Amino acid sequence: MPAPRGKPILVDSSAPLEALVVAHHSAERLPGCLAAVRREGVPALVVDNGSRDGSADLARQHGARVVALARNEGYGRANNAGAQASTAEFLLIANPDIVLDEGAVAALLAATEHYPDAGMWAPRILEEDGRFFFQPRSLLATRLTNPEGFPCRPDGDACAPFLSGACFMIRRELFLSLGGFDENIFLFYEDDDLCRRLADAGQALVHVHDAVARHGRGRSSAPARGRIFRSRWHQAWSRAYVSEKYGLPGSAPVMFALNAPKALLACLTLRPSLIERYAGSAAGALAFMLGRTALGREGLLPPGGS
Repeated sequence: MPAPRGKPILVDSSAPLEALVVAHHSAERLPGCLAAVRREGVPALVVDNGSRDGSADLARQHGARVVALARNEGYGRANNAGAQASTAEFLLIANPDIVLDEGAVAALLAATEHYPDAGMWAPRILEEDGRFFFQPRSLLATRLTNPEGFPCRPDGDACAPFLSGACFMIRRELFLSLGGFDENIFLFYEDDDLCRRLADAGQALVHVHDAVARHGRGRSSAPARGRIFRSRWHQAWSRAYVSEKYGLPGSAPVMFALNAPKALLACLTLRPSLIERYAGSAAGALAFMLGRTALGREGLLPPGGS
């Protein structure tokens, strides 16, 4: 594991649990997230991914420790830096657009007693429209697969093939022993990959129904020019990367073949968001086929890297 790339405010924390929140231009959502965490009696550590909107200062104002990175290093790498800076037994990893309901932390900690052999515990995630988000399948799941993705949402605690990286709890020692999130991934599928490695290590993934978290999906960061293209690029690249990592049929050629024609047709619509969507997916797939890397695209490799 690489050393943390920021300078945390070091304290002697004996808390069994610390919330770990990665921020990137998250000033709008961060206060609600941190206020809920504080209400639950949990200290927070915010890893700021090079924000220019005052997210780091805002986090400090809300009583959080801060690891300030000079630039955006991606979701997984930032979480890994935060995990190394923490001293807690458990990490509650949460997006800045997550707001915990009262009692959520108590329910998660109780679940560690009820299911001591589990490796990960996650709350019931409710979207802003009240919809219960539960992903019934994962590209990388080794069991409990649901190839058609039929909605099959639990009405109580349940083992799951996948738990969303938007909010989950894990033992810090276990997270670090697994190498944390795969640092080759800048964005997308890092949670699928972590869940797969937990499953391969014999660890169960537990959905904790009485712990509720509200999710403002897609609002962790402020809108930015070219965001759709960039997001789709990484989604396509990361899917191809994890597919190859676990010996799944190559998805990059299929994604390129499906999205390149759609990108050309989208140009006729003169709708920038549609063009970005398909062009980004095609470009990410093509980049993977050409041996390019996500870190290279983001300028996170040493000179000469791709």
